[in-house]
Amino acid sequence: MITRKASALLKQLAGYFKVVAVIGPRQSGKTTLVKAVFGDKAYVNLETATNLSFAFDDPIGFLEQYPSGAVIDEAQKAPHLFSYLQEIVDRPVKPGMFILTGSNNFPLNKNISQSLAGRVGYLNLLPFSYNEIEIHHKDFDETDFMVNGFYPPIYDQKIPFHLWYPNYIKSYIERDVRQIKNISNLIFFEKFMQLLAGRTAQEVNYNSLSVELGVDVKTVQSWVAVLEQSFVVFLLKPYHKNFKKTIVKRPKLYFYDPGVVCSLLGITSKETLNMHPLKGAVFETMVVSEFIKLQQQKISSPKFYFWRDKTGREIDLIIEKQRSTYPCEIKSGKTIQKDFFKNLQYWNKLSGSEKAVIIYPGAQEQKRSNGIEILNWQHIDRLFADVD
Repeated sequence: MITRKASALLKQLAGYFKVVAVIGPRQSGKTTLVKAVFGDKAYVNLETATNLSFAFDDPIGFLEQYPSGAVIDEAQKAPHLFSYLQEIVDRPVKPGMFILTGSNNFPLNKNISQSLAGRVGYLNLLPFSYNEIEIHHKDFDETDFMVNGFYPPIYDQKIPFHLWYPNYIKSYIERDVRQIKNISNLIFFEKFMQLLAGRTAQEVNYNSLSVELGVDVKTVQSWVAVLEQSFVVFLLKPYHKNFKKTIVKRPKLYFYDPGVVCSLLGITSKETLNMHPLKGAVFETMVVSEFIKLQQQKISSPKFYFWRDKTGREIDLIIEKQRSTYPCEIKSGKTIQKDFFKNLQYWNKLSGSEKAVIIYPGAQEQKRSNGIEILNWQHIDRLFADVD
């Protein structure tokens, strides 16, 4: 088993909260993690028909089987259980009694907010981060990670990425999309996902997507929300301070996993990706999603934004922590170019910031006299220690 960095946070949450909810996309390793951390607890999976039937027909009897608590997998499938769980955890019981997992965010959160609000600690478990698998794949370069993505079955089951991702996407659409929102034309929804993959690391333009798909804007917005709720995409908000300049207000959209992007774009090899016009966007997607994964491994973490003004000047990532900002530019080229620095220098002059970083796949790392650091993408975890 590949050790998950989230294990320590999960144990910490279970030491304070009577119920802990571990949520994340399908196949991100939730069941493996909770079984490893809570191996002494009873385990029940509500995707099993007999368990689900028992939970629906006799919820009190179902929960009475677990007087010392349990791990309940795919808990959102039995939403009525939550009110009965409330009665149990409101008694003087120990923290960490029940561990719930769920493969999509919305149904589980809705049921928790209705019955267990204030009683639950949350852990979002995303696919592997680079710092979890680097020791096992020292032969991989950045392009390998981009096409393979970071989902556990690619690594622990050794399933070739070009076989696994199309089946994963098909299964996700047929199961999770139907569960969150009743979309009749699933083939049309897959086309929508493909269009979004072509716009990863770009601002979301709902009107443009509406015209291209031939559906109304509200439908496009609701479909993006479905992908957010099931941990396929996330939106990066624009930085809210404008420094007396006009800035864009639309968020940027990223996929959580570059392997999903490559599959949706029909990229099935490193060679294809290296020649693809969206290679830079896929690299940026991978780097920003790595920041999100690092953020999820800690209780106290920085916030992330991007910044762009109406003239086109842009900073790919703004790290904000304790009122300080740390601008980052993400470049897919391995050779350091003069052009890499211009937006960071403009930002520093505008904001008064004295630090900035260029993240790229090259081997040479530098700290320039102008306060700009050049950092290989594999070492971005250093920034969590450096940003105060």
